[in-house]
Amino acid sequence: MSGIRLSAIPEIRPGQSIELLKALHILTRDGKLNQDSRRKLKQVHHLYHFIEPLLAEIADSGGSLTLVDHGAGKSYLGFLLYDLFFSHRDQGHIYGVESRAELVEHARCLASRLAFTRMSFLNLRVENAIESPELPARVDIVTALHACDTATDDAIRFALHKQAKFIVLVPCCQAEVAGVLRSRKGESLAQMPLSELWRHPIHTREFGSQLTNALRCLQLEAQGYQLTVTELVGWEHSMKNELIIARHTGVARGNATTRLEQILQQLNLDELRARFIY
Repeated sequence: MSGIRLSAIPEIRPGQSIELLKALHILTRDGKLNQDSRRKLKQVHHLYHFIEPLLAEIADSGGSLTLVDHGAGKSYLGFLLYDLFFSHRDQGHIYGVESRAELVEHARCLASRLAFTRMSFLNLRVENAIESPELPARVDIVTALHACDTATDDAIRFALHKQAKFIVLVPCCQAEVAGVLRSRKGESLAQMPLSELWRHPIHTREFGSQLTNALRCLQLEAQGYQLTVTELVGWEHSMKNELIIARHTGVARGNATTRLEQILQQLNLDELRARFIY
């Protein structure tokens, strides 16, 4: 480990791979943490605080423990989860799904170098992952952190199709709802006083973002998931710091679908029905 003493860097947990932390640019080449990388490590450990109990619950139940990370990017999350949790166990597999081929190839090379043998990286768009034979028929956990374009909603669809026990989302790209609100603004202003909430462009964006996540929550509740919605501490530099954790209970919230339909209708969002209700 190039003479680096873990005790000298309290932010690094015992047993964490120094080589991985360097490869992810959390540690500098000489094994030090700068202010930015210290913040990144704080973010990772805070997120791991939420995900680790879910992993442990599945592992302790004797399950095979499969996790699919959508919109994986450089597979930052997948590598750290493997290092902190999977590497200490004999079973379990992480799949990283990413549409950019160069990032997939980079992740494959890094996993090979670190001997992280139970990691797979697939060059797929999230929307195509459901039908891919490279992914198992059922998965335990689906994650999507800041997945761009429609990938957050596609990840939800994937998780429902794969009967995931847990879904962990840091939602992103709520622009679709905001766009429909914007296109129907004149009609809405003529119909309802409530439309004043999104009359100004900045409010359209902010209200669209909050509304999108509320609709996603209702969608998951309608499919038998119990939700925890909280904030990722340490992600203050980003407005996208909402964390949604969904646990499948099989008991749907009774009025969730009705509420979804009512909101879509009342806010002139009927054209988005297929995205949230199926």
